[in-house]
Amino acid sequence: MVTPPHNSGATAGPRVVIIGAGIVGCSLADELTERGWTNVTVLEQGPLFATGGSSSHAPGLVFQTNASKTMTNLASYTVGKFRELEYEGNWCFRPVGGLELATTPERLGDLARKHGLANAWGVRSRLIEPAECARLWPGLDLDRVLGGLHTPDDGLAKALRACAAQGERAISRGATFLARHKVLDIETTGGRVSGVRTDQGSVPADIVVSAAGFWGPRIGALVGMDVPLLPVAHQYAKTTQLAELAGRNDEVSEAHRPILRHQDADLYFREHVDRIGIGSYAHRPMPVSLDEIASYDESPNMPSMLAFTEEDFAASWDEARALLPALGETKVEEGFNGVMSFTPDGMPLIGESRDVAGFWLAEAVWVTHSAGVGKVVAESLIDGVPSVDLHSCDAHRFEKVQLAPNYVQRRSVQNFVEVYDVVHPLQPMEEPRGLRTSPFYVRQQEQGAYFLEASGWERPHWYEANAGLVDSVDVPERDAWSARYWSPIAAAEAAVTREKVALYDMTALKRLEVTGPGALDFLQWLTTNNLNRKPGAVSYTLMLDEAGGVRSDVTVARLGPERFQIGVNSNLDLDWIRVHQPKDGSVQVTDITAGTCCIGVWGPLARDLVQPLTTTDLGHKAMGYFRAKDIYLAGIPVTAMRLSYVGELGWELYTTADLGLRLWDALWEAGAPLGVIAAGRSAFNSLRLEKGYRAWGSDMSSEHDPYEAGVGFAVRLDKEDFLGKQALVERAEREPRRKLVPLLLAPREQVMMGHEPVYVDGIVSGYVTSAAYGYTLDRPIAYAWLPEQVAQPGTEVEIEYFAKRYPATVAEEPLFDPEMTRIRR
Repeated sequence: MVTPPHNSGATAGPRVVIIGAGIVGCSLADELTERGWTNVTVLEQGPLFATGGSSSHAPGLVFQTNASKTMTNLASYTVGKFRELEYEGNWCFRPVGGLELATTPERLGDLARKHGLANAWGVRSRLIEPAECARLWPGLDLDRVLGGLHTPDDGLAKALRACAAQGERAISRGATFLARHKVLDIETTGGRVSGVRTDQGSVPADIVVSAAGFWGPRIGALVGMDVPLLPVAHQYAKTTQLAELAGRNDEVSEAHRPILRHQDADLYFREHVDRIGIGSYAHRPMPVSLDEIASYDESPNMPSMLAFTEEDFAASWDEARALLPALGETKVEEGFNGVMSFTPDGMPLIGESRDVAGFWLAEAVWVTHSAGVGKVVAESLIDGVPSVDLHSCDAHRFEKVQLAPNYVQRRSVQNFVEVYDVVHPLQPMEEPRGLRTSPFYVRQQEQGAYFLEASGWERPHWYEANAGLVDSVDVPERDAWSARYWSPIAAAEAAVTREKVALYDMTALKRLEVTGPGALDFLQWLTTNNLNRKPGAVSYTLMLDEAGGVRSDVTVARLGPERFQIGVNSNLDLDWIRVHQPKDGSVQVTDITAGTCCIGVWGPLARDLVQPLTTTDLGHKAMGYFRAKDIYLAGIPVTAMRLSYVGELGWELYTTADLGLRLWDALWEAGAPLGVIAAGRSAFNSLRLEKGYRAWGSDMSSEHDPYEAGVGFAVRLDKEDFLGKQALVERAEREPRRKLVPLLLAPREQVMMGHEPVYVDGIVSGYVTSAAYGYTLDRPIAYAWLPEQVAQPGTEVEIEYFAKRYPATVAEEPLFDPEMTRIRR
């Protein structure tokens, strides 16, 4: 046990118990106590601070650049914090820099793309020639090296020192660290945590945070919470002395050369004084059962350090010596298989249990992001709102089918395999697939649908049956990267939607039903628009957090006095709604997605297709835009909503799953004389960007307010109080500092993919969110965040794509049909 100093008797804030004194637990304790929450107890089953978890063996590589802006922000905070930390006069972070090598043309292109990501997210980087790579890392076989990416602010973290430095700082503020306390149970009272029972007795708690690393699933199980995390072993070895390093480093400095990554061979390298450490992801996946991991006292080293399997390292050792010939004079002196945490999508798990209030996860976090995660979890606990958008890290982002043990294992193993792969932003996992399909799946297969996957759903992106229509459209050729997971067929499908009519499978859109006598008041408080309208009204509205950030955008249809159907973005919206659901039973919230389906019928001939199938008048006067009706269509009960996210006349048609195929067939047969086709998500994305319709999670998030995101029209400040209103009242009084605006690129053939940096007068000023080719406009479109002063129509900018800059211009929006005449007719 580490005891607090004599002046720590005074406590502040609720009683917080953190399970795990690894790098995440220590970072969180430090962040909480710095903010005045000093009534913090950290429980650790091992000793302090070499606890035996992943932090104890971590090689300490910190690379900030990531395709996720969130993960880059968390890593950058970690670097900034650790650079200022010392422990007993020794460094906790050494900014030796990072060097990523390319030995294949594909990797060289990927480094150019990463350079763009770094620029977009504010991380210093430079693309360098092979000779410069050799200067930074003497001894490279230059015949193998095509180039490199140098990130000078990356470096090495000493995880155990950072644990001790942060832990002891927390202790100095009043926190208590209890070593050798194994957690046996989480005690609860009235649905809330009340304490943690250990083998040394119970510790009272108002909040419990599991920062147990790969032990997280076992801790979560104590409160019935699924923690989709898989422990996987990763090989690390050290060589004997390398002659060229003798006398260069000392035990204090340890390293001078950058961290070296040879990702084409799934390898990384770092200096250990006069030896080289080599990490490998090239070996077979080695998932580890928690039952196989010995206790601290029974382990020969650390519980997380399993026996080194030399046969698995053999190919990596050959590859390492090929890249660095001097290693031929050394041998592998020691090694281990270190246990690490992997999740189905490679992201952390952060959030509160929905069954036991006060129980939180801060899991699947590597050293790279540890201090950043400590910060945002502390902000979430104390302020209620983190400073960084965490939707991609939210523990509740997965659908129930994605929590199945076999799914977690197969996807997590694949993430291990792909750690260093060049992964396209649209690239789906290969397995498991076919988990969730709409009732139209058989017809989509007959039409040659090309499926990608999201949230377990198989979603058609285009249909090979429409290949014959490509000759009728003029589509510029694309570069190899943007042409992946794309087909010119999408252009033909977009053209038919604009000229005739097309069917879109919208089943994957999550649907909720909110009912009960308190439903209206509840939704009025939870959203920004005025929903107190007559049944049949449909409203586009927002859900905000307390700081006024856009938590989500949703479509709400009032189908009866006490019945609402809500189209939401993901499982996170269901979670958010249930978190705030009244506890008095006046409101019921039901996920109806699985039992229903939806077809979008859009195009100038949509009414010609649908009207003959029903006796209900679907004329514009009888059923205007953003209206809903329960009707019969070809004898099928359907909820018809006059909505269009492609900018054309049409309806979203909802029915029960058992009748879905019949509805599809009826529409298909009726539409045949009109030239109806099935169209996919690729065309859909192009059409929605032409109209400027935002995609939550890509174009906007909780880091943005409605006014800067361009959705202020969905806010009614004159209605009664709603969640986030006060923050918006304050923001509405000042001009937005930034805006989301459309850019039109000059080169027809250059389509962006998202996350590219945007330059104004040679300076990085923003980044791209969503992008597509605008087939109607015959121009590439890229939406981007820019400072307000330059986010004006006509501003000339440049977008960096694979280390080249392309001219673009800020445009007026919407880009297509600004008068909305095509929708409202």
